[in-house]
Amino acid sequence: MHRWFAALCLAVVPLVQAAEWREPPDWEGEFSSRGVSGTLLVFDEQAERWLVHDRDRAAKRFLPASTFKVFNALVALDTGAVGDEYDVLRWDGTRRTFDDWNRDHSLASAMKFSVVWFYQEMARRAGPSRMQAWIDKVGYGNRDIGGGIDRFWLDGKLRISAGEQVEFLRRLAHGSLPFSARSQEAVRRITLIEATPDYLLHAKTGWAERAGADGKADLGWIVGWVERDGRRWFFALNIDMPKGADDAKKRLPLARSLLVRAGALPE
Repeated sequence: MHRWFAALCLAVVPLVQAAEWREPPDWEGEFSSRGVSGTLLVFDEQAERWLVHDRDRAAKRFLPASTFKVFNALVALDTGAVGDEYDVLRWDGTRRTFDDWNRDHSLASAMKFSVVWFYQEMARRAGPSRMQAWIDKVGYGNRDIGGGIDRFWLDGKLRISAGEQVEFLRRLAHGSLPFSARSQEAVRRITLIEATPDYLLHAKTGWAERAGADGKADLGWIVGWVERDGRRWFFALNIDMPKGADDAKKRLPLARSLLVRAGALPE
């Protein structure tokens, strides 16, 4: 058995038994034309079909960076760190990297603008014991929150693979995570980035410094799912970003182009 397939089976045993697997040859051109290397894993739920570029990398664990905000939001809601997704935290006046961070935020707006300070406060309010308990209960990535309660997903020891990201999102979309139904519904709402008459797109990006495959380049994520015509496609993309912000801009267009090829998004 291919070592990548064996590793992913550990995370998605119920799913892989009957699933079909494909490596579309035309996906390589989408990566190379943008000058990036990485992986994309897509699961077509109705067809029970996996589509993948770079099978080995899809099983490799990386820092989740801000994709962890999805999990963090669930913990925040179920531990009462915030009352709901509209509960506002006041900005402390410290000027940070992006202008959108330098104001008051709610769970929803902090998800939209990927506001690090807000979700760091959510993690501090949950505390190490409760955060570790939720990580273990869900089985998130390598389950290691070493590196500080407000840093472990940014530059600490937590790691997750593209395959594990997809399985986590499937459980969220199905409402089968061990969080309350209320919290899961709220997080499904705040991860919705596009709602059109033809489809819904849920997504979250992540950016980890010097966490790429070579340990020198930055790492970029985009994970989520598409709902269209009563079907769902789940996806996780990560790329090395040696050019930092210039490469970060390529994540969504690359994922969108390949999701079109996968039949998840319209042309």
